[in-house]
Amino acid sequence: MDENTTHQQPHDWKEYRRLRAWDLAQEGWKQCKIARALGVTEGAVSQWLKRARREGKEALRRHPAPGPTPKLTAEQRDQLPALLRRGAEAFGFRGDLWTTKRVAEIIERSFGVRYHHAHVSRLLRDLDWSPQQPKERATQRNQEAIQTWYEERWPALKRGPSRTARPSSG
Repeated sequence: MDENTTHQQPHDWKEYRRLRAWDLAQEGWKQCKIARALGVTEGAVSQWLKRARREGKEALRRHPAPGPTPKLTAEQRDQLPALLRRGAEAFGFRGDLWTTKRVAEIIERSFGVRYHHAHVSRLLRDLDWSPQQPKERATQRNQEAIQTWYEERWPALKRGPSRTARPSSG
């Protein structure tokens, strides 16, 4: 390890606590006092110190969980935005909108990798892309009639039946 890695700032409070436990132990503190000072169990302090003695102080630093190996390589992920910029119609879709299902299909066609469309949403977010949802509207849609209904009829429906009306069986 080089000198820079041993003097890095802790990433989070948990890492700081582990490193502080080691420093206090080096100053001669007993494990029970370290535990009390840091608000942890003596068992936790014992495990930290044991790990640091065995692997060095750097072993107390945060180690992100490895998780599964990504299905797409880094190179393939980098190619994805360029594919999407070509537009959905370039891949034979009707309408130039990208949905997560369409992107999943392109990933499978281009790279032979299958993803569930919900995961594609996370993948797109990581690439700073947002999936687009198509808005299917009737071709005979009358926006003026809709607006009139919304302004005149909807408020009456929203209020409910008037109190002067006959009793309702419902």
